[in-house]
Amino acid sequence: MKIVLAGAYGNLGADVFKELLKNGHEVVALDMMQRDLELSGNYTYKQVDVTKPETLKGTCDNADVVITTVGLTKASATVTNYEIDYQGNLNLLNEAKAAGVKQFVYVSVIKADVAEDVPMVHSKYLFEQELKKSGLKYVILRPTGYFYDIVKVFRPMIEKGSVSLLGKDPIYANVISTEDFADFIVKHMLDENAMYEIGGKETYSYEEIANMCFEAAGKEPVIKRAPVWLFDVLAFANKLKKNGKEAIIRFSKHTLSQDMVGEIKYGEMSFAQYVKNNFSK
Repeated sequence: MKIVLAGAYGNLGADVFKELLKNGHEVVALDMMQRDLELSGNYTYKQVDVTKPETLKGTCDNADVVITTVGLTKASATVTNYEIDYQGNLNLLNEAKAAGVKQFVYVSVIKADVAEDVPMVHSKYLFEQELKKSGLKYVILRPTGYFYDIVKVFRPMIEKGSVSLLGKDPIYANVISTEDFADFIVKHMLDENAMYEIGGKETYSYEEIANMCFEAAGKEPVIKRAPVWLFDVLAFANKLKKNGKEAIIRFSKHTLSQDMVGEIKYGEMSFAQYVKNNFSK
C-alpha cells in the first residue's frame, strides 16, 4: 500500500517509517527536514510545512492511508500548538480528503478531552473532533507517553542530585517505547473508526521511576515534593514573558499530576531496562 507519513523524521515518526518499510509499504515521507535514518525500501521524501497548505498539494495523491505524528513538542515563541497540532493537521486532513484518501490515522495523547487549559493537549482534542466528522475512516491513538520523554524530564534532575515531584499522592504511568508503539500503529492502521488509549506493559509511580533513575545513575535518591499550584504560577509568569514556555509548563503539570495509564498495555520492551541502559551510558 501507499502510505503518506507526516512527521516522518521525528522520534516516533522515524520508528513508524521503519516499520512501514519493513512491512513492504511504499512511503511518502513528509517533514520540514530530512535526516539520515539508514533506511532501505520504497520511499520518497517531500519537504512540507503543515502550516502552509500550498506545500501539501499533491502529497496525498493515490495514497491508501495517511498517518500523522505531527505536533509541536517544544517551547516556541513563534508558533503555537493550535497552529501546528490543530490547524497543521487540519490542512493535511483537507489535502487527504481532496485526494480521495479513505483512511486517516492520527497520533493524539491520552486524556486529550479533559485539558482545555493545556494547549499541547487541547489542540489535539480539537483536531480529533475534526477528524471524526470528516467522513474519512479514522484511527485515533492516544499514547500515555514515551520512554525517551520520561528520561528527558528526569535526567536533568538526577544530574543535579534531587527530583521534584508534584503533590503528595503517588501518580502512575505506563509509558511505551516508540518502537513498540510504531508496531501497534502499523498493525492497526486500517481499523475502522477506532480509538486506542495505549501504554507499555509496565506501570510505575513517578517516585518508583525516580528511584530507578537514581539507582541506574549510581546515586542516592533524593525526592522532594512540590505543590501542584506552583506550576500555575510558573505558567502565568512565562505567559507574561511570551517566551513560549507556558505550554510546556502546563503540559508538565497535566502529565505529572494525574495518572497516565493506558487501557491497552502493549509491547515487548521494558521501561526499567531502558532506564538502566540509558543512565549507564
